[in-house]
Amino acid sequence: MDTATIQNVLSTNLNLLTGAAFKVIAAIVLWFIGRKLIDISTGITSHTLKNQRIDPTLIGYLVSSLTVLLNIILVVAILGYFGVETTSFAALLAAAGVAIGAAWSGLLANFAAGAFLIVLRPFQVGDFISAGGITGTVVEIGLFVTTIDTPDNVRTFVGNNKLFSDNIQNFSTNAYRRVDIHAQLDHSVNHGEAIRVLRERISNIPNVISNPAPQLEILEFTALGPVLAVRPFCNNTHYWQVYFDTNRVIRESFSESGFPIPQQHFQIRQS
Repeated sequence: MDTATIQNVLSTNLNLLTGAAFKVIAAIVLWFIGRKLIDISTGITSHTLKNQRIDPTLIGYLVSSLTVLLNIILVVAILGYFGVETTSFAALLAAAGVAIGAAWSGLLANFAAGAFLIVLRPFQVGDFISAGGITGTVVEIGLFVTTIDTPDNVRTFVGNNKLFSDNIQNFSTNAYRRVDIHAQLDHSVNHGEAIRVLRERISNIPNVISNPAPQLEILEFTALGPVLAVRPFCNNTHYWQVYFDTNRVIRESFSESGFPIPQQHFQIRQS
Protein backbone atom coordinates (compact mmCIF):
# COMPACT_ATOMS: atom_id res chain seq x y z
CA MET A 1 0.00 0.00 0.00
CA ASP A 2 1.56 3.26 -1.08
CA THR A 3 1.86 6.41 0.95
CA ALA A 4 -0.98 8.19 -0.86
CA THR A 5 -3.44 5.41 -0.09
CA ILE A 6 -2.47 5.37 3.59
CA GLN A 7 -2.92 9.10 3.78
CA ASN A 8 -6.33 8.84 2.16
CA VAL A 9 -7.44 6.14 4.66
CA LEU A 10 -6.14 8.15 7.61
CA SER A 11 -7.80 11.28 6.30
CA THR A 12 -11.11 9.46 5.83
CA ASN A 13 -10.98 7.90 9.30
CA LEU A 14 -10.04 11.23 10.83
CA ASN A 15 -12.98 12.90 9.12
CA LEU A 16 -15.32 10.18 10.36
CA LEU A 17 -14.00 10.44 13.91
CA THR A 18 -14.20 14.22 13.81
CA GLY A 19 -17.77 14.08 12.54
CA ALA A 20 -18.78 11.50 15.18
CA ALA A 21 -17.13 13.51 17.96
CA PHE A 22 -18.88 16.64 16.73
CA LYS A 23 -22.22 14.85 16.75
CA VAL A 24 -21.66 13.49 20.26
CA ILE A 25 -20.71 16.93 21.56
CA ALA A 26 -23.68 18.46 19.76
CA ALA A 27 -26.00 15.79 21.22
CA ILE A 28 -24.74 16.55 24.73
CA VAL A 29 -25.24 20.27 24.17
CA LEU A 30 -28.71 19.64 22.77
CA TRP A 31 -29.56 17.49 25.80
CA PHE A 32 -28.59 20.17 28.30
CA ILE A 33 -30.27 22.93 26.28
CA GLY A 34 -33.37 20.79 25.87
CA ARG A 35 -33.49 19.99 29.60
CA LYS A 36 -33.14 23.68 30.40
CA LEU A 37 -35.97 24.55 28.00
CA ILE A 38 -38.12 21.81 29.52
CA ASP A 39 -37.55 23.22 33.01
CA ILE A 40 -38.43 26.69 31.79
CA SER A 41 -41.55 25.43 29.98
CA THR A 42 -42.83 23.43 32.94
CA GLY A 43 -42.07 26.35 35.26
CA ILE A 44 -44.03 28.76 33.06
CA THR A 45 -46.88 26.25 32.78
CA SER A 46 -47.00 25.74 36.55
CA HIS A 47 -46.92 29.50 37.20
CA THR A 48 -49.67 30.12 34.63
CA LEU A 49 -51.92 27.43 36.08
CA LYS A 50 -51.39 28.76 39.60
CA ASN A 51 -52.41 32.23 38.44
CA GLN A 52 -55.60 30.67 37.08
CA ARG A 53 -56.29 29.38 40.62
CA ILE A 54 -56.39 25.78 39.48
CA ASP A 55 -56.24 23.09 42.15
CA PRO A 56 -52.58 22.44 43.19
CA THR A 57 -53.25 18.69 42.99
CA LEU A 58 -54.18 18.95 39.31
CA ILE A 59 -51.28 21.32 38.61
CA GLY A 60 -48.74 18.86 39.99
CA TYR A 61 -50.21 16.02 37.97
CA LEU A 62 -50.28 18.01 34.71
CA VAL A 63 -46.74 19.33 35.15
CA SER A 64 -45.40 15.83 35.86
CA SER A 65 -47.12 14.44 32.76
CA LEU A 66 -45.82 17.32 30.62
CA THR A 67 -42.27 16.77 31.90
CA VAL A 68 -42.33 13.09 30.94
CA LEU A 69 -43.76 13.85 27.49
CA LEU A 70 -41.22 16.58 26.71
CA ASN A 71 -38.32 14.37 27.81
CA ILE A 72 -39.49 11.63 25.43
CA ILE A 73 -39.71 14.15 22.58
CA LEU A 74 -36.21 15.41 23.41
CA VAL A 75 -34.74 11.90 23.29
CA VAL A 76 -36.46 11.18 19.95
CA ALA A 77 -35.16 14.48 18.54
CA ILE A 78 -31.58 13.71 19.57
CA LEU A 79 -31.78 10.22 18.07
CA GLY A 80 -33.14 11.76 14.86
CA TYR A 81 -30.13 14.09 14.82
CA PHE A 82 -27.86 11.02 14.87
CA GLY A 83 -29.69 9.65 11.85
CA VAL A 84 -31.85 7.12 13.68
CA GLU A 85 -35.16 6.63 11.86
CA THR A 86 -37.67 8.13 14.29
CA THR A 87 -40.64 6.28 12.80
CA SER A 88 -38.89 3.00 13.45
CA PHE A 89 -37.99 4.25 16.89
CA ALA A 90 -41.62 5.14 17.57
CA ALA A 91 -42.68 1.62 16.58
CA LEU A 92 -39.92 0.19 18.73
CA LEU A 93 -40.99 2.42 21.61
CA ALA A 94 -44.59 1.26 21.24
CA ALA A 95 -43.52 -2.39 21.24
CA ALA A 96 -41.29 -1.77 24.23
CA GLY A 97 -44.22 -0.05 25.94
CA VAL A 98 -46.37 -3.13 25.47
CA ALA A 99 -43.63 -5.39 26.85
CA ILE A 100 -42.94 -3.08 29.75
CA GLY A 101 -46.67 -2.72 30.36
CA ALA A 102 -47.03 -6.49 30.67
CA ALA A 103 -44.06 -6.69 33.03
CA TRP A 104 -44.93 -3.58 35.01
CA SER A 105 -48.69 -3.91 35.21
CA GLY A 106 -48.58 -2.69 38.79
CA LEU A 107 -46.86 0.51 37.70
CA LEU A 108 -49.48 1.16 35.06
CA ALA A 109 -52.20 0.40 37.60
CA ASN A 110 -50.71 3.09 39.83
CA PHE A 111 -50.70 5.50 36.88
CA ALA A 112 -54.35 4.78 36.06
CA ALA A 113 -55.33 5.05 39.72
CA GLY A 114 -53.58 8.42 39.91
CA ALA A 115 -55.68 9.67 36.99
CA PHE A 116 -58.87 8.51 38.73
CA LEU A 117 -57.78 10.19 41.97
CA ILE A 118 -57.41 13.45 40.07
CA VAL A 119 -60.78 13.11 38.33
CA LEU A 120 -62.86 11.80 41.24
CA ARG A 121 -61.06 13.95 43.85
CA PRO A 122 -61.65 11.95 47.04
CA PHE A 123 -58.88 14.13 48.51
CA GLN A 124 -56.51 16.87 47.42
CA VAL A 125 -53.19 18.34 48.49
CA GLY A 126 -53.33 19.56 52.10
CA ASP A 127 -56.11 17.19 53.20
CA PHE A 128 -55.67 14.98 56.26
CA ILE A 129 -56.62 11.44 55.25
CA SER A 130 -56.43 7.80 56.27
CA ALA A 131 -56.00 5.36 53.39
CA GLY A 132 -53.83 2.43 52.40
CA GLY A 133 -52.88 1.89 56.03
CA ILE A 134 -51.39 5.41 56.30
CA THR A 135 -52.79 8.43 58.14
CA GLY A 136 -51.42 11.88 57.45
CA THR A 137 -51.45 15.07 55.37
CA VAL A 138 -51.34 14.79 51.57
CA VAL A 139 -48.26 16.56 50.19
CA GLU A 140 -48.45 15.57 46.52
CA ILE A 141 -50.44 13.29 44.21
CA GLY A 142 -47.87 12.08 41.68
CA LEU A 143 -48.06 10.00 38.52
CA PHE A 144 -47.50 6.75 40.39
CA VAL A 145 -47.39 7.49 44.12
CA THR A 146 -49.01 9.87 46.59
CA THR A 147 -46.77 11.58 49.14
CA ILE A 148 -48.13 11.76 52.69
CA ASP A 149 -46.62 13.30 55.83
CA THR A 150 -47.68 11.32 58.90
CA PRO A 151 -48.42 13.06 62.24
CA ASP A 152 -44.97 12.05 63.53
CA ASN A 153 -43.44 13.92 60.55
CA VAL A 154 -42.42 10.90 58.48
CA ARG A 155 -42.73 11.34 54.72
CA THR A 156 -44.43 8.27 53.26
CA PHE A 157 -44.91 7.31 49.61
CA VAL A 158 -47.97 5.18 48.88
CA GLY A 159 -48.83 3.61 45.51
CA ASN A 160 -51.86 5.29 43.95
CA ASN A 161 -53.50 1.94 43.22
CA LYS A 162 -53.27 0.95 46.89
CA LEU A 163 -54.97 4.19 47.88
CA PHE A 164 -57.64 3.96 45.19
CA SER A 165 -58.49 0.32 45.94
CA ASP A 166 -58.76 0.90 49.70
CA ASN A 167 -61.26 2.78 51.84
CA ILE A 168 -60.38 6.47 52.05
CA GLN A 169 -61.23 8.60 55.08
CA ASN A 170 -60.92 12.34 54.49
CA PHE A 171 -60.91 14.21 57.80
CA SER A 172 -60.61 17.62 56.15
CA THR A 173 -63.77 17.56 54.01
CA ASN A 174 -66.33 18.27 56.75
CA ALA A 175 -66.30 21.39 58.86
CA TYR A 176 -65.81 19.51 62.14
CA ARG A 177 -65.17 16.06 63.61
CA ARG A 178 -65.92 14.37 66.94
CA VAL A 179 -63.39 13.61 69.66
CA ASP A 180 -64.19 10.34 71.46
CA ILE A 181 -62.95 9.94 75.05
CA HIS A 182 -64.13 7.65 77.85
CA ALA A 183 -64.28 8.74 81.51
CA GLN A 184 -64.51 6.04 84.17
CA LEU A 185 -66.60 6.83 87.29
CA ASP A 186 -66.76 5.07 90.63
CA HIS A 187 -70.06 3.43 91.66
CA SER A 188 -70.56 6.00 94.40
CA VAL A 189 -70.33 9.04 92.06
CA ASN A 190 -73.53 10.73 90.95
CA HIS A 191 -73.22 10.49 87.20
CA GLY A 192 -75.56 13.47 86.66
CA GLU A 193 -73.27 15.71 88.72
CA ALA A 194 -70.21 14.42 86.87
CA ILE A 195 -71.85 15.16 83.52
CA ARG A 196 -72.85 18.67 84.64
CA VAL A 197 -69.32 19.51 85.80
CA LEU A 198 -67.71 18.16 82.66
CA ARG A 199 -70.16 19.84 80.31
CA GLU A 200 -69.44 23.24 81.82
CA ARG A 201 -65.68 22.79 81.75
CA ILE A 202 -65.41 21.18 78.30
CA SER A 203 -67.48 23.91 76.66
CA ASN A 204 -64.76 26.38 77.71
CA ILE A 205 -61.91 24.43 76.11
CA PRO A 206 -60.40 26.50 73.23
CA ASN A 207 -61.56 25.47 69.75
CA VAL A 208 -64.44 23.28 71.00
CA ILE A 209 -67.44 24.32 68.89
CA SER A 210 -70.88 24.95 70.40
CA ASN A 211 -72.94 23.62 67.48
CA PRO A 212 -73.15 20.69 67.76
CA ALA A 213 -72.70 20.84 71.52
CA PRO A 214 -70.43 18.36 73.35
CA GLN A 215 -72.11 15.01 74.01
CA LEU A 216 -71.86 13.48 77.51
CA GLU A 217 -73.79 10.30 78.31
CA ILE A 218 -73.36 6.98 80.08
CA LEU A 219 -71.74 4.65 77.56
CA GLU A 220 -71.57 1.39 79.53
CA PHE A 221 -71.18 -0.17 82.97
CA THR A 222 -68.10 -1.97 84.22
CA ALA A 223 -67.03 -3.59 87.47
CA LEU A 224 -65.51 -0.24 88.47
CA GLY A 225 -68.66 1.77 87.80
CA PRO A 226 -70.36 3.63 84.91
CA VAL A 227 -68.29 4.85 81.94
CA LEU A 228 -69.08 8.24 80.44
CA ALA A 229 -68.77 8.95 76.72
CA VAL A 230 -67.20 12.42 76.46
CA ARG A 231 -67.53 13.73 72.91
CA PRO A 232 -66.68 17.35 72.07
CA PHE A 233 -66.60 18.56 68.45
CA CYS A 234 -63.89 20.62 66.77
CA ASN A 235 -62.21 21.32 63.43
CA ASN A 236 -59.75 18.65 62.30
CA THR A 237 -56.87 21.12 62.65
CA HIS A 238 -57.49 21.35 66.40
CA TYR A 239 -58.24 17.66 67.00
CA TRP A 240 -55.23 16.72 69.11
CA GLN A 241 -55.25 19.97 71.08
CA VAL A 242 -58.91 19.37 72.02
CA TYR A 243 -58.22 15.68 72.69
CA PHE A 244 -55.43 16.35 75.18
CA ASP A 245 -57.20 19.33 76.79
CA THR A 246 -60.33 17.23 77.30
CA ASN A 247 -58.35 14.51 79.06
CA ARG A 248 -56.75 17.15 81.29
CA VAL A 249 -60.14 18.72 82.09
CA ILE A 250 -61.60 15.31 83.03
CA ARG A 251 -58.73 14.65 85.43
CA GLU A 252 -58.85 18.12 87.01
CA SER A 253 -62.67 18.22 87.26
CA PHE A 254 -62.94 14.86 89.00
CA SER A 255 -60.11 15.71 91.37
CA GLU A 256 -61.53 19.15 92.30
CA SER A 257 -65.02 17.69 92.79
CA GLY A 258 -63.68 15.08 95.20
CA PHE A 259 -64.83 12.10 93.15
CA PRO A 260 -63.22 8.91 94.49
CA ILE A 261 -60.87 6.83 92.37
CA PRO A 262 -62.85 4.03 90.64
CA GLN A 263 -62.46 0.76 92.51
CA GLN A 264 -64.05 -2.65 92.21
CA HIS A 265 -66.52 -3.48 94.98
CA PHE A 266 -67.20 -6.98 96.25
CA GLN A 267 -69.76 -8.37 98.64
CA ILE A 268 -68.94 -11.48 100.61
CA ARG A 269 -71.87 -13.37 102.09
CA GLN A 270 -71.67 -16.28 104.46
CA SER A 271 -74.39 -18.87 104.19
